[in-house]
Amino acid sequence: MTDLLIDTNIYSYALRGTADVVSVLRKAHSIGISSVSIGELLYGFKGGSKERQNIEELEDFLDSPRVQIYCVDENTAEFYAEILSGLKTRGTPIPTNDIWIAAVAFQHGLKLFTRDRHFEKIAGIVML
Repeated sequence: MTDLLIDTNIYSYALRGTADVVSVLRKAHSIGISSVSIGELLYGFKGGSKERQNIEELEDFLDSPRVQIYCVDENTAEFYAEILSGLKTRGTPIPTNDIWIAAVAFQHGLKLFTRDRHFEKIAGIVML
């Protein structure tokens, strides 16, 4: 298959064993995850009764040789600004964190694997 960038929701679906999501991830050559998604996950773990367990599972996932962490940098910020400008011009806002995740996908030429349809509002995004 190909190199993917997973949205935060895909990690959650995979962890729950959602068959179609797990199937796609098994076929992927590499699986990317943005530092933004990692932050969203860590936030979601906070205050939960399984916080330590969730963090350990995430660390195991991130340690996989097929998983690449993509951090936000100055180049990502340029993609972010371009995406946000286009969304504002068209009057089609989406959550800020998702703009950052899309910017990472553009920056690294990755297909975005997500279940959130609002990413379709981003011109040129390649989704799976």
